[in-house]
Amino acid sequence: MKLLKVYCSLGSSIILAWGWKRALIALLAGALSVLAMAPFNAWPVLFITFPVVVWLIDGAGAGKWHGVPAAAWAGWWFGFGYFVPGLYWIGHAFLVDADTFGWLLPVAVSGLPAYLALFTALGFALARLLWTRDSYRVLALAISLTASEWLRGHLFTGFPWNAFGYALTEPLALAQSASVFGLWGLTFLSVAIFASPAVLIDDRDKTDRRWLAPAAALLTLALLMAFGVVRLATSTPAQVAGVKLRIMQPNLQQDVRFNYSAKPQVMRKYLALSDRSTGPSSTGVRDATILIWPESAFPFFLTREADAMAQIAELLPRGTVLITGSVRAPEVPPGTRITRAYNSIYVIDHDGSVLSVYDKLHLVPFGEFLPFQNLMEKLGFEQLTKMRGGFIAGDRRRALEVPRAPSALPLICYEAVFPDEIARDDRAAWMINLTNDAWFGISSGPYQHLQQTKVRAIEQGLPVVRAANSGISAVIDPYGRITSQLALGVEGVVDSLLPAAIQPTFYARFGNIPAQIIIAVVLIIVLRRRVLSGHR
Repeated sequence: MKLLKVYCSLGSSIILAWGWKRALIALLAGALSVLAMAPFNAWPVLFITFPVVVWLIDGAGAGKWHGVPAAAWAGWWFGFGYFVPGLYWIGHAFLVDADTFGWLLPVAVSGLPAYLALFTALGFALARLLWTRDSYRVLALAISLTASEWLRGHLFTGFPWNAFGYALTEPLALAQSASVFGLWGLTFLSVAIFASPAVLIDDRDKTDRRWLAPAAALLTLALLMAFGVVRLATSTPAQVAGVKLRIMQPNLQQDVRFNYSAKPQVMRKYLALSDRSTGPSSTGVRDATILIWPESAFPFFLTREADAMAQIAELLPRGTVLITGSVRAPEVPPGTRITRAYNSIYVIDHDGSVLSVYDKLHLVPFGEFLPFQNLMEKLGFEQLTKMRGGFIAGDRRRALEVPRAPSALPLICYEAVFPDEIARDDRAAWMINLTNDAWFGISSGPYQHLQQTKVRAIEQGLPVVRAANSGISAVIDPYGRITSQLALGVEGVVDSLLPAAIQPTFYARFGNIPAQIIIAVVLIIVLRRRVLSGHR
């Protein structure tokens, strides 16, 4: 009871905090919340920080306009505190060509979090509009932050990185619920579960129901974990017959990847590494039916370099194909200067013929294109890839047809972090994610990217094969288990079988509709409770 009194005193002091103290509390709570994400995955920390969110919104009620502006202001500081340490690694990309982009590093490290924090501010403000005097306010917060996180993942091309739902994706048993609820359902559950202890400071009534919300949250968490344990225990790993993968991770420096004069060096490394023996019985690339290279693998247009295509054809034995990323030139009349290009994936046969092509659909703002491209270029700005005019987006996501293997759904770079886009596509038998996380150095960014890619596998019930320039390359089964991988910051190859897909998951069949129904029902309950309590 003494500990509870201390907890109640802490909550009361946060509720009563104002001015810079209030902003500092929100900032620190947001920064501490990042520990729930990869590579730390210390999600119990949210049992500390999310109750602080509830108390901050409680205290906003003393402000003007029913406390909505004060709640939004606290939300912005929480979001800024969350996104700065969570996305600091983006600054590494501006050091690849420091002479050109180095001056933008402070802008990127603080500007993007400042923008993303607007969505958190919106979530806090919406929560304040739905606020009640009792434990139902935790559900109001869960609804509001889920809505604002969904908007963050969709508006202005979207950026759902480190959505709060990822807190419930480690350990792996806990992540299995993504197969039912998807990322946005997990986001709702995360906020509701971790914010629940906030109600322990509420005034006790005759039956002291303050413990009901935390108890329900812990029960829900236990049920999610139990579901995952049973799901993993009853799964039978299987592989696609006749498919042998070899992933090549070159760990090339970024300045090499954008330097045409490095072409011979790049090709020598790729060819030698791809044919490297991995054991006493290994015969190099002849062990594989599919060789995989990472995103934008070459400092040139691959199919326009006949000697490079000939070297690839010489490397590949009959029955082996190469899946590789490459910048692809658009079709233009002979002699026309190429100013724009696609970020693409090629499937290349053993004779050097191109069997299938996919052009990246979801481009990276400021990395592959600039908003208001023409205007910003006139003002002297350019995107990190220095492609004048910006990259060209593909017209649609299409499955890659791979000889002697099932069709694959291609995902280039951060296309793997958009669950709703994957859910809309025709179901393939596996997903292939080619990326170049070398932009972000040895940082938490690649670990976060891998974690989110694992969740896509669980959501869809499809394996993911991931080739990353500097790591982390991996083969992930439909339950999110990593069956093979190469560590971050090393060069090498890894051989693996292709895990078989499972039947479409609940989420793969119905998408976000079940989560939307649950949230809508809870919203009605919260609104009804608000009316009955006479809260304003």
